Amino acid sequence: MSGVSYFHVDAFADAPFTGNPAAVILFDAWPDEAALQRIAAEMNLPATAFCVAVAGEADFAIRWFSPRAEIGLCGHGTLAAGHALLGDKAGIRFATAKAGVVRVTQEDGLYHLSLPALVAAPHALSESVAALGGNPVETFWHARGYALVRYAHAAAIRALTPDFAALGALGDIQHSVTAPGDDTDIISRVFTRRGEDAVTGSAHAVLTPYWAEQLGRSAFSAFQASARGGRLSCRLDGDQVVLGGRCVTVTEGRFLL
Repeated sequence: MSGVSYFHVDAFADAPFTGNPAAVILFDAWPDEAALQRIAAEMNLPATAFCVAVAGEADFAIRWFSPRAEIGLCGHGTLAAGHALLGDKAGIRFATAKAGVVRVTQEDGLYHLSLPALVAAPHALSESVAALGGNPVETFWHARGYALVRYAHAAAIRALTPDFAALGALGDIQHSVTAPGDDTDIISRVFTRRGEDAVTGSAHAVLTPYWAEQLGRSAFSAFQASARGGRLSCRLDGDQVVLGGRCVTVTEGRFLL
């Protein structure tokens, strides 16, 4: 049977059908971009991670596509790719276009993903707050298009019902709403103009430096309270954020082109 290796992985998931799903497809050489986009549309998952083996400082080059467009940085897609491709190795390195080389390691059944720490600064976000609802405590902004909105308690996060039309009018912004957790140190949800994300690695690249300062320690537990839900460990290590979680392979086979 011809074709390329294909995996459907639930990332940051303790069981099937939780966490955030991603496809992982391994090529010998890059197809053209239009082909990658068509495949991602066919997969119709939040992210499809495409990987090609390379030599040098990384083991694989990686690109991520949603069903609509290429994604600049996708944490759960990278974790899924690490789960699919690591085998019995301790670690694997992925070359990215915008974040340099990122690494996925495995230890004691957990996968760990290193991403650049994104430190957001205090910033008024009145339009975002109006679209999100509730009564936030403070708001922050990072120039890459990340909004962090802090609320007082976990119940406020769970109760939010954003106006997605209003969020969409603000452009391609990732809104992370967050508060101290109930059964984890922090809780969050993530909203974009397309809807709510299931579990978002890139959001925790912003959340981790913020909460490390708020909690007064570099490591803590996190829960993203989407319908699927996902648990993460978060650690600030210098200018890197290290996110830990489990992955579950749902489907494995050949993608026939």
